[in-house]
Parts: sequence; C-alpha cells; structure tokens
Amino acid sequence: MKYTVMHKNIEVADIDIDEEVGVIRKVNKLYDKKHLPLGIDVKKGIVDRAALNEWWKNRSIPDSRSGVKTALEKLGVPNTQVLLLRCNGLSLSDQYWIRPDGSGAKWKDINFFENDFSEDVGHILVGHDIKGRKIDYSSPDNSSDGFLEKRWIIENGTRKLLKSGSSPFRQQPFCEVIASSVMDRLGIPHVKYSIVWDNGKPYSICDDFITKETELVTAWYVSKTRKQDNSTSAYRHLLNCCDTLGTRNAVHSIDQMLVLDYIIANEDRHMNNFGFVRDANTLEWIGFAPIYDSGSSLGYDKLTSQIISGSNVQCKPFKKTHEEQIKLVSSFDWVNFDALDGVEDEIRDILSSAGEYADETRTNAIVYTVKKRIGELESLAMEKRNIIDNIEDDVAEDIAENYGMKFDM
Repeated sequence: MKYTVMHKNIEVADIDIDEEVGVIRKVNKLYDKKHLPLGIDVKKGIVDRAALNEWWKNRSIPDSRSGVKTALEKLGVPNTQVLLLRCNGLSLSDQYWIRPDGSGAKWKDINFFENDFSEDVGHILVGHDIKGRKIDYSSPDNSSDGFLEKRWIIENGTRKLLKSGSSPFRQQPFCEVIASSVMDRLGIPHVKYSIVWDNGKPYSICDDFITKETELVTAWYVSKTRKQDNSTSAYRHLLNCCDTLGTRNAVHSIDQMLVLDYIIANEDRHMNNFGFVRDANTLEWIGFAPIYDSGSSLGYDKLTSQIISGSNVQCKPFKKTHEEQIKLVSSFDWVNFDALDGVEDEIRDILSSAGEYADETRTNAIVYTVKKRIGELESLAMEKRNIIDNIEDDVAEDIAENYGMKFDM
C-alpha cells in the first residue's frame, strides 16, 4: 500500500509498504530532503531505502521484548512492524508518522501529544487481558522501544511512561529513582522517575520530556550524519558530528552523563539511550536531552556477591570499561562532591520499598558500591590530567542489553 512519510504537516517522501510484513518495499517521490529522519542518505535524489527501513524497524517494538510474542498473538498481528502500521507510526518521542494514500489524515487530529489514545495495546504488552471488546490499536505503545515491558498512560493530561524491571530482581525501576537522586544532588538535567506498583510488579514512571513542538534524536542517528574513519574513536566521532550539526554544550553534557554512569555503574548506556532535542518545526538544535533510562545499573542483574566484588560490569557507549570511559571527562570542576553526602541513606530509603526484590544484604551491597565509586571518582577528580582516548579501548559493538534472554531456563 502507498503511504507518505510525514513530519508533522510536511510531506517528506512517498513510499510503498508491504502490509503483510510491514517492510518498506519502495521509496517513490522525495518531497523534502531536510525533513527526512536524521542520518538517512540521499544520493542523486534517491533515498537510501535500506537506511529508511532500518529507521522504520527501529521505530517498532524490538522482537525480543519480554512477552512480545504472546502479546502479538493476542493482538492478532504477525510482527511488531505490522503493529506499528496500526497507529500510522506515531510516537511520543518525535513528530514523524505515515499517512495512507488518499486518507486525508491531519497531524492535529491524530498525534498523541494532543489527542487521547487507547491503553489496550499497552495493557496487553504488560500481560493484562482485554476481554469483551474490540482492541483499539491507536496507541504510542506500538512504537515504544527497548526490551523491558512498558506502556504509556495519560494522567491529568500528562503523558507518562511506565517501565518494568527484568527478572529475577526487577531492580531497574529502583535504580532509575536512585539515579534521579544522584542527578538532583549534582544538578544534572534529567528525567525524574518515581515508583508505582501494578499487579505486584514495580514500575518506574516518568513524564514525557518531548512536546508537540520538539523531538528526540538519539546519539545513534547523530553519529550517522558523518562517516567514521578507522582512526577516530567513537567518542571523538560523535563530538565531530555534534560540531557539524551545531548541537550545544555536547562536551559538558556528556561529561555529566559519564560521571553519573560511573557512580551508578550503568551497563546499558548505548547510543539509543541518550541523545539530543531539536525543534521539530525549524530543525534547530535545542540541546542535549535530559538524561533518561539509567535503570540497568548498580548490579541490576547480578548476585549480591557480584555487586560487592564489582565483577563483570559492562560499559557503553564509548569504552569497554568505566575505568577507561571516565578518562574521557574533560573537567570535574562542576562536580560538588559535598552534595553527595547522605546519598547512602536516600538509597536505603528508596530500596526499602522494593520488598522481596531487595533484602537488607542486597541493599547494603548497593550502598557500598555507590560509596566506593564516589570515593574513586573524587580521587580521580583531584588528579591533573588530560583526556585519555585510545581507540583500542572502544566498545566493539554498541547494542542494547537484551533483558528478555537473561534468565530463561
């Protein structure tokens, strides 16, 4: 079937989509090159169809999302890309959508920032049943990324995202709140998280930080705007892309992110887990996005003994270890270590609500880890040094963690 890729009210390109599988088979007329999704090449007026398909697939729910196969059966669709078609590709992260040929659909009438949406798909994705009525597929849950169970709701007019944790510890929601606390103390712009419970499961909940006038462009797509040569590190390449695009304060914002990730031992800060915000109308860059998705941290999937030992802690997006990655920080002058005094008590208070998912021994291990890493960071900050960026220490493959496969038996 024929569709037009739209950016709010702007026609971008005509495409053909195979509705049986949800794949873009052909890119027809290009209307507006500058409003194409960032990082998609156009050569001699021809849009890179493979890159556009990758963008479209990345817009859908990952096939390995926890519980997605069962959900798709209940929803009666063969895959997540077909599910994405059911909501015209609409999202609460940006302003792109696809308009069926001849439909006459208008952005103001269907976007999820201004219009209500159904919670049917979201309920099914987190394991609830929808019985006795026809499923309404008009939902931003069709375009939610990540491997963890999540769903969007509207609460007092505000769009909010609920996200679960992975078995057996379900620790990620509590780590999001702990990370929020650390960033509050250090003055790092971030998304604020709190905890809610649903059917005995803890979820983190946060407000959508994107509005109908803005959009999130992840670092992955920013990094696609220039070709990376073999002698340039991942860190330097991203900064080069930022310089070319004219994004603001990238170095300091990345410094803040790396300091946070060191303190909380974040293991999943891949290139789609941070990014930049731009004006969806003018395409002007507003700045670094507030830090979000910090839950895969503090030994979220490890035994208590492993949390204490600090073994097998992964690192992303730039270096293989946090010890190497923290050397990229250009300045620690902004870090007020006194502001972190008492954070241990706050962590204990947050984890006290975790019930069976964080007993006293596990809580003590997490507190010990944070205190230890803050001490290490303070010692490093006192050293006079230059940025150390050796390409051989770069992350080999920057992909998101697959929580759905972690504890399968």
